[in-house]
Amino acid sequence: MPRLPIIAGNWKMNTTPRQAVALVEEMLVELDKVQGVEKVLCPPFVSLGAIERLIQGTSVKLGAQNVYFEEKGAYTGEVSPPMLAELCQYVILGHSERRQHFGETDEFINRKVRAALAFGLSPILCVGETLAENEAGRTVEVVTGQVRGCLAGIASPQGLVIAYEPVWAIGTGRAATGQEANATMAVIRDTVAELYGQAFAQGLRIQYGGSVTSTNIAEFIEQPHIDGALVGGASLRAAEFIDIVRQTATLKGR
Repeated sequence: MPRLPIIAGNWKMNTTPRQAVALVEEMLVELDKVQGVEKVLCPPFVSLGAIERLIQGTSVKLGAQNVYFEEKGAYTGEVSPPMLAELCQYVILGHSERRQHFGETDEFINRKVRAALAFGLSPILCVGETLAENEAGRTVEVVTGQVRGCLAGIASPQGLVIAYEPVWAIGTGRAATGQEANATMAVIRDTVAELYGQAFAQGLRIQYGGSVTSTNIAEFIEQPHIDGALVGGASLRAAEFIDIVRQTATLKGR
């Protein structure tokens, strides 16, 4: 069976709750019309409740940008999996910004992946190499190490999505080429096959992330191992995000 493409918009630390609602209202009708693509919006925590109410009855899904691995307790400022499970279907984990600014390791992310899965959330697990690692020819080593580390000891990560995001391409305007990204994602799929078998790996959806726009989305979506995109800045522009989703639907031809 062909894999259902998935386009997720990571809004990062942008939009107030009112701005978030206005942005969704601007794009919701057109997004809902597009068939054959799973559409996920990932706003800041403070806007999840309002957007969850807004998208009810539509085909648009909701995702969070992070989660803590404990179910509850004295963890001031953190958000737990059961809190998100009432609102979201997806959660972004392991983003390079979490690794860079908050010191998250593969082991720490692994605990988050386990917790998300335990409460029925589908992790969008981010992996990717830095510019120095890329230029040193260590892309495969780094990316496969992250995949193995973040999934260590997890028997069956049902619902998992992996996002390959070369760190040097995030927010820089410098995207990888479609062929470069596809080659790395083929290695990711092979690594997952070693962990969980060919059937699971062939059903796994892998997104590209890193300076994705409506101008370059086709270059990625046309590649056989690329099943969608984790979109950053372009997901904050309604018309452009809608265009990305539409192009994906057309090119994947479901």
